[in-house]
Amino acid sequence: MGASDTSDLESGAPIVEVSLPAELSDRAQMRKRAYEAKCAECHGKNAAGQNGVAPPLVHKIYEPNHHSDMAFVMAAKNGVRAHHWNFGNMPPVEGLTDGDVKLIAHYVRELQRENGIN
Repeated sequence: MGASDTSDLESGAPIVEVSLPAELSDRAQMRKRAYEAKCAECHGKNAAGQNGVAPPLVHKIYEPNHHSDMAFVMAAKNGVRAHHWNFGNMPPVEGLTDGDVKLIAHYVRELQRENGIN
């Protein structure tokens, strides 16, 4: 399945399977809670995406050398015009500071590393 080909999935279904670390540190648990509060509604549980809603963040497209942590900050602050996926534009996320987004990005990076995305 290509980055934008999710036609064989049910609406709202996770787009990718995400392997979780055996154990999350206390800091990672805090970051996970922030992700769940502000990002999971669209990007899904464990950043697996949701078909018809938003892309997975645990995906090679979002590896650090293509989308830096600052790209996450800018996306949350300003929104993003659709360019990799066919979900439409992402609106800005209200109620997050740059620091909040950096913490959330660290959580996403932990998930990415566990799934071979470095």
